[in-house]
Amino acid sequence: MADETRRDARRPDPGAPAVASQHARPDLVRVVIPIFALVVIGLAVLTEPADWWQPLLLLGAAGLFAAWALWDIPIWILTPGVLVAVILAELDPELEPATFLVCLLAMVVSRWEPIGVVSIVELAAVVVTPVVINSQRGDEYNWAIWTIAIMFSIAIGWALRRQQDLTLELERARFALAQAAMQEERRRIARDVHDLVGHGLAAMMVHVTGARHVLARDPQAAEEALETAEDVGRQSMQELRRTVALLRSETEGDSGLDAPLPKLTQLGSLVDAARERGLDIEYSAEGRLETVDPSIGLTLHRIAQEALANASRHAPHAHTVVRTVVADDAVTLDVDSVGAVAPPADGAPHFGLQGMRERADVVGGEFDAGPSPSGWTVHCRVPTAADR
Repeated sequence: MADETRRDARRPDPGAPAVASQHARPDLVRVVIPIFALVVIGLAVLTEPADWWQPLLLLGAAGLFAAWALWDIPIWILTPGVLVAVILAELDPELEPATFLVCLLAMVVSRWEPIGVVSIVELAAVVVTPVVINSQRGDEYNWAIWTIAIMFSIAIGWALRRQQDLTLELERARFALAQAAMQEERRRIARDVHDLVGHGLAAMMVHVTGARHVLARDPQAAEEALETAEDVGRQSMQELRRTVALLRSETEGDSGLDAPLPKLTQLGSLVDAARERGLDIEYSAEGRLETVDPSIGLTLHRIAQEALANASRHAPHAHTVVRTVVADDAVTLDVDSVGAVAPPADGAPHFGLQGMRERADVVGGEFDAGPSPSGWTVHCRVPTAADR
């Protein structure tokens, strides 16, 4: 709390967000205080003439305010200097308006001095100053009114302190929200790129490997496999360009209508493409796929895409079954690979599984993937928009 309350434009808080420190504004209240002190002294001297040495004392107090505002001298030095100057100047009954400098000091202490024993002692000294002046002068002095004015100045200082604290909290919250949004966008881009590149490379590797095995004894089959790998590469590049173009259009504020995202109704085409690449696959769909919410459809399409890429990579000779069920309360996707499944390498990061799980979490779905008695299974259940 102490570091926050003392922070100004010249001494930014090291713990504050970098964004906030880069756009810090000058503390105008701090700058105005010594100027206001000079104005008060000038009015007091002009309206209530006094001996030459008393205005000099008040100018010394104004100089202390200026030194605090410009060079940040400690407030525990500022406080006794101002109080002594005002008390000595008030020996002349004609300079009563100079007590307003004590009000300025009260606001400075309550606003900028760190909360603690020192600030409590300083505020106590400030509050009793009118009583001390009244006791030394022995004439009529409005000490009660000045005490109220000093306490009101303390309240103003506390209000300014609270406003500054709230401003810092809002800056930190805004910075945290911006960081969270940026991290979420990075994860989304990473998931999309991983799905697209991983899916396309897995299919291309299957055909390139097949072409290499049959190149010597069956050049025609090898050529067909390479042509298929080339087509898959082109399709993957087109989809990757479309995704990057969509991300760019979202950044620039475009609607992105020229780059439609995949839907659940396109899952059949995804299965057909996997079947053409040589994967033994079966597909069944129940319910009205066109009624599924677009966000849910995109999520399940990407999960199915990653699951089929994993099946091509780790279970190319297994029989894969893809099932979608659209019910009133939820949409379910199951991808089961029945047969030999190559386990992932020990210690290898499971970015695909992590990406699928994150996608399901975003739409409030349940996701589970792992080995089954017959091979490997992927299960995802997403409630409908009305039930989420």
